[in-house]
Amino acid sequence: MKNIILFSCLLVLIISCEQDLYDFPRDANGNAILTTVSSTTTTGISTLDNQFSVTAYLPNAKSGDQMTVECLQLQIPQGATTTQLLPLSGTQKTVSVGSDLKATINYTRTEAKLNKAGDYVVVTFAGATESAKQRVDMVTATATTKPRVAGKDVDVARTDETAYFNVTVTPKSGTYTGTLIAKRKNGVKDAFIDVPGSPFPNASKFLVPISGTDFAAGKDTMYYSFISTSGSFKDTLNYTVIVRDPYFYLKKTGVTLTLGGSSAGRNLLINKAVAENNADATIAVSAGSLILKGGSAWLAAGNTIKFVPSTVAMYSANNSTNAIAAFNAGTPTTTADPIVGEGVYIFQIVNGPNPENVIYGMIKVTSVTPGVSVTFEYRIGNMYAHLAVIS
Repeated sequence: MKNIILFSCLLVLIISCEQDLYDFPRDANGNAILTTVSSTTTTGISTLDNQFSVTAYLPNAKSGDQMTVECLQLQIPQGATTTQLLPLSGTQKTVSVGSDLKATINYTRTEAKLNKAGDYVVVTFAGATESAKQRVDMVTATATTKPRVAGKDVDVARTDETAYFNVTVTPKSGTYTGTLIAKRKNGVKDAFIDVPGSPFPNASKFLVPISGTDFAAGKDTMYYSFISTSGSFKDTLNYTVIVRDPYFYLKKTGVTLTLGGSSAGRNLLINKAVAENNADATIAVSAGSLILKGGSAWLAAGNTIKFVPSTVAMYSANNSTNAIAAFNAGTPTTTADPIVGEGVYIFQIVNGPNPENVIYGMIKVTSVTPGVSVTFEYRIGNMYAHLAVIS
């Protein structure tokens, strides 16, 4: 009797295994068709766009199949206290699958209740044999870099030089054709005023000026507002800048000059090792001595580098105004002994006739191997104009 029961159970199990567990798509011969999974793409939507679309590729559907589409959004159900992704009222639509097995749906920002950057919906497609979903986030259309000079970000210093915000406006629906309004205020309680030049005419990139002289004495914070518009839509980007005292823009560490060979010199402008007699050796060691000086060929071309002893404290403070004042108050020399004093020097490079050809910086010696090498770090660049030639 036990054997009969066991045989019956095995027979039921075999029959069950032969049954179709899933409704696979099949060809004319009844063979299962293996397909890829669904995928989606979206145009997206920005704060300056009125609508968005989502296209679903539905490989397990057939041309002409009807897909039910709707938006889900975070909502608090009745009687609950936390948000959940729930169907958004009024967003259910029907769309047919095309011959390319794709289906596209459009929603306006009003339908999807997308009001500000950060709002989002999840668009779902559901059919008899296929489904798909796509999250759509509303993003800000306006973006900006930090203040820049020569393509490099800078911390704005209290100088009369000008840096520029690089502001871009990129709606998802196409090229922006409007203007940019830029406003600023130098304190939380101050009123916004137009940045000179605002509104800025249409451009692929809006250059909005900022200078250290825009900041009042005793006020170190400037608040900016960049406003773009498209029809009835407005996008506002806020940005805050804190000004600082003038400083040396770049710092380089681990620089070693080794007597003889290809690293006895250094191009301080781009931190590149060169030979002592290279035309770009702004600093070098030679003739069996670790005394710092300009490279022979570089000096012969009419360039100069001069040094004034300083302190570790001044180097660490990184205040270019104070360092330049100390240089001018000192007695510049054409050489610097790395083992004298604190091993710190203010230097002045002159490599041309224009004001921007006068470049200040500071060196701090970190180690010396007698008769072999000297290692130091340095700061360089005291004008925005220097950022075009130093790196």
